[in-house]
This record gives sequence, structure tokens and C-alpha cells, in this order.
Amino acid sequence: MAEKQSSSAARKSFFALFLTTIVLFVLSWLFVLRSTGRPRPLDRKVLPTQKLPTVFHHVKSQSSNGLRRAILVNNGGREEEPPKREQGFQDKDGAMNCNGNVKEPLKIFMYDLDPEFHFGLLDWKPQGGRVWPDFRTEIPPYPGGLNLQHSIEYWLTLDLLASEISDNPNNRVAMRVQNSSEADLIFVPFFSSLSYNRFSKQNPHQKKSMNKVLQAKLVKFLTAQKKWKMSGGRDHIVMAHHPNSMLDARMQLWPSIFVLADFGRYPLNIANVDKDVIAPYKHMVESYANDTSDFDSRQTLLFFQGSIYRKDGGFARQELFYLLKDEKDVHFAFGSLKNNGVIKAGQGMRLSKFCLNIAGDTPSSNRLFDAIASHCVPVIISDDIELPYEDILDYSEFCIFVRTSDAVKENFLINLIRSISKEEWTQMWEKLKEVEALFEYQYPAKDGDAVQMIWQSLARKVPGVKMKINKSRRYSDAVVPDKDGGLRSIPAPKNFW
Repeated sequence: MAEKQSSSAARKSFFALFLTTIVLFVLSWLFVLRSTGRPRPLDRKVLPTQKLPTVFHHVKSQSSNGLRRAILVNNGGREEEPPKREQGFQDKDGAMNCNGNVKEPLKIFMYDLDPEFHFGLLDWKPQGGRVWPDFRTEIPPYPGGLNLQHSIEYWLTLDLLASEISDNPNNRVAMRVQNSSEADLIFVPFFSSLSYNRFSKQNPHQKKSMNKVLQAKLVKFLTAQKKWKMSGGRDHIVMAHHPNSMLDARMQLWPSIFVLADFGRYPLNIANVDKDVIAPYKHMVESYANDTSDFDSRQTLLFFQGSIYRKDGGFARQELFYLLKDEKDVHFAFGSLKNNGVIKAGQGMRLSKFCLNIAGDTPSSNRLFDAIASHCVPVIISDDIELPYEDILDYSEFCIFVRTSDAVKENFLINLIRSISKEEWTQMWEKLKEVEALFEYQYPAKDGDAVQMIWQSLARKVPGVKMKINKSRRYSDAVVPDKDGGLRSIPAPKNFW
């Protein structure tokens, strides 16, 4: 009994000691607060202001015409439908729209390369040490024929030069700046596709073709530049739209952003969709203005005219020729530039409901963009094709995609095409007329045309480029400009871990 009373007294003593400790702790905390003042919440005004980007989302909602709509998410996270506006136009305040337009122009530094790399290839003769033509009085013409389909380099360079004489350069999608430190990206004005088309053959008195000589000069020039060394070339734009252009230089300039037609002749580590930009071909047929055709007036069901026997991935052309040649409402024939071949192809496309775009020597061809210009619904049979602006443009709204393995099955393709209703075809035809402007090259550039869409595609690469440049400096010697205008290296700290 005595032991129980002793144990009970001990417990009460410990509890009293614990309670006393808690009371003393609370009293001391209140004393500190009274002396120093109540802690206040963080004042966000003292933080550096940072503009939050508008977030772009694709939402599978249906509009009244059955096409997908885009929803813009504002900074507060509240979803709103954007006001209706024409394809490719910016809002008055410059905010990003459904084509990915950015509020401020993309700032581009362009090298003043010797004319032999650009307009000199068009037989332009500089006078008085000038590098560029005076675009207020002369614009050297680009050669016609098949050269035109890869003329992207010409149109982008023209647009940059025009930005310097623009009445309101801040309303442009891209503008040239003279200080590279202000630039988002650096543009290399080498007309590589033209160089390949016109100067890739080696003359008997030459050790190397002019095309190879120019590539070697370009690589030597670029890799010696401070701007290239500081970024490792990652922020440089190099145009190589013709599949065979830059064959020698591409392996040395691969860190840069390539502007290409497709990746068919590039290793994945040299060119890929994450790093590079796919640009449309310039269509060869004339645009179909004032198109009054309809499903019934286009009496040819399926149209193809071009080379049938191709190497590499183009085996499907031959297979499809034998499968479709006896179908009464299908036109599948050999075609070339001879005997007004382009004009005849354009006429045939305008009379057809669907136009085949089959992989040839490379995954892409100009035929897709001829079909779009002719408002002939493209049927794409090319498993490895990459398409321009596909991060913001849904091609399934105006194109039919068929896997090659399915297309070469007997009756598969023709049955699929015949199953598409008049209403479905009309909806795709209407969409073709809406998007065709996105694939038009012209000077001066217009809102939402191919030139501006390519600049916008490049602008969307900028955050990733800057991240790669910053990450590359983590553990390597940083190359920075010194006070004398040269470069100096800051060694990476040892035992950084």
C-alpha cells in the first residue's frame, strides 16, 4: 500500500514539472514577440518582378463547325475562350494567340557574310563594298523551276533586311538587331539550298565544287566567332532546306538550329524535332484563288502525278501504282517538269477530291503543299514525315494519314477514301482554305504567312536553347567577354560537389 502511494506521488511530481516547463516556454515566446514585433508575411513587392507567360493548351472541345478549338489559360489559371480572329494574327496588345505569336518581336542578329554566301549566288554584283542590296531600289530575283521549292533562305533573309527599314519594326514577328548581346538568336544567311542546286557539280579545273568550298569557309568563319564559342553554336540558325544541302558542314554545325524540310537524311543526334525547325516547301502550282468548286464538281476521286519508281522509302509508290491504276476515278500517272508538267499537275489537283502525298527518296515532298494550295485534301502515306508548325497546327483536320503497311494492302486505301462522306470532305476542304495562307512565301511578308510562322517556330525554341546553354556551363570552363573585347575563361571550381 505504501509503495502504491509513493508511485502515485512520483507521477504527480513529474506531471507538475512537465506543466511548469510548458508554461515557462509559452511565457518566454510571448516575451520575445513583444520585444521584436509580430512576424509579418512576405511582401512580394520586394521580389523582382517576372512576367508570367500565357500558357497554351489544346483542348478537344468541339466548335459549331465540328473543328477543334484552343483554350488560352490566363495567369490566374481561369480558362477563357479567345476572341475570334483570323489565322496567324496577333491581338492588339501583342499577346500570344493560337498560332503561338509572341508579344515582342523575335530579336535576330544576322552576320554580314560576304555576298558570295547569299545574293552573290543570284549573280548580284555588290558595289562600293556593300554587303546587301538596297531593297528600296532592287531585289535580286530568285531562279524559278525546282529551285523555288527550297527558297526558304531567301525569304527569311529578305524579311530580316526589311525589318531595318520598317516604319514600325516593333509590330513585326522578327526584327534584326545590330548588337548580338540583345539577340534571342543568331541568323546565318547562307543560301545553302541554292548553293547545292547551282554549284554542287565540280568543274574539271576545280579541286572542289564551289558548294563544298563555301561550306568549308562557313564552318571556319562560324567556329572562330566569339558568339559561336559562347553558346557552342546552339543559338545559331542554319538553313539547309534541300535534303542534300550542307552535306559536309552539317556534321560540324550540328549544335545549331537547322531549318529543314525533313529529317530523312540526318542521323537523330544531328537533327531532330526537339532541336530543329521544319519549314514548308514553297508550292510550285499556282494558288487557287476564288475557288468555287465543291465535292461534286471535283470528279477525280484520287490524284497522283510524279515519279513512280523511287529508292529508299519510296517503294510504296510503285506498289500503289499497281493497286490503283485500274480504278476508273483515280489518276495515278508519271509526271515531270517537262511539257508544262507543273501546270498540268495543278489543273489535275483542282479537279480532284483527294491528292496522294507518298514518301519518295525522302519522307516529305513539295506535293503536299501543292495539294494544300489547290484545296485538294492531302492523303499522306509517309510514316517518318515531320510537318511544319505541328506543335500548334492539327493536320488531321484537313489531311488523311495512312500507314504505309496499311496503304499497300489490297483495296485498303481505295475503300478508305470511298468511305469518306461528302460532309466530311467538305469540312476538310473548308479547313484547307483557312490554313493555306500559313504556307505562302512572299515579300513583303504578311500576317500569318510562312515567313512569320517560321519565325514563330524559332521563337518557341528560344527557352530550350537558353536552358541548354546555361546547363552546358555548369561544370565546364565558362567563356565570357573581357573588358578589352576578347574572351576569357572562368575555370570551373574543383570538387564542386
